Amino acid sequence: MVFGQVVIGPPGSGKTTYCNGMSQFLQLIGRKVAVINMDPANDMLPYECAVNIEELIKLSDVMMEHSLGPNGGLVYCMDYLEKNIDWLQSKLKPLLKDHYLLFDFPGQVELFFLHSNAKRLIEKLVKKLNLRLTAVHLIDSHLCSDPGKYISALLLSLSTMLHLELPHINVLSKIDLIESYGKLAFNLDFYTDVQDLSYLQHHLDQDPRSAKYRCDFV
Repeated sequence: MVFGQVVIGPPGSGKTTYCNGMSQFLQLIGRKVAVINMDPANDMLPYECAVNIEELIKLSDVMMEHSLGPNGGLVYCMDYLEKNIDWLQSKLKPLLKDHYLLFDFPGQVELFFLHSNAKRLIEKLVKKLNLRLTAVHLIDSHLCSDPGKYISALLLSLSTMLHLELPHINVLSKIDLIESYGKLAFNLDFYTDVQDLSYLQHHLDQDPRSAKYRCDFV
């Protein structure tokens, strides 16, 4: 039985940095770890890759050959990887004996709450290789400074959790930078524990960006 993490989250939330830091931490405590780059557009990797999807398919090649944008290209790449899952399995099998696995996925959020190719890919790996995986969903902590964006992040996290059907951990990333975005309306525990969201109503009403969507019922 092999354990690992499926690291997901919006672009710029710090997935690759997290995988790099987590791999260093695991190595320091004596664990063997393998990082698998699942992002066909990520060619600036700070960690040593055990498996790199770019050996199979590159987003830039797909965009050029099929005249696709980056979003459509990523969907195509995930479909292609799913159809060629034997390639990924063969790369992973030598690692299954004693490695902890970190899957560094791309940041296109639609892949994890709307499209099913990434979900099917993970399900096949779990079934065929007897993996025990947990989804680690990174959200940039600066969203806590904006009530509307924070609620949107909660909805995204919930949709992703329900769609993937994996054990799920939400992580606020870049927490060391949160004070640079201004003072939070509540203590950090309010946001990490997802306490009574009705307390955010007043702050939403004061936000000119969200006020235009408010409906008053009589």
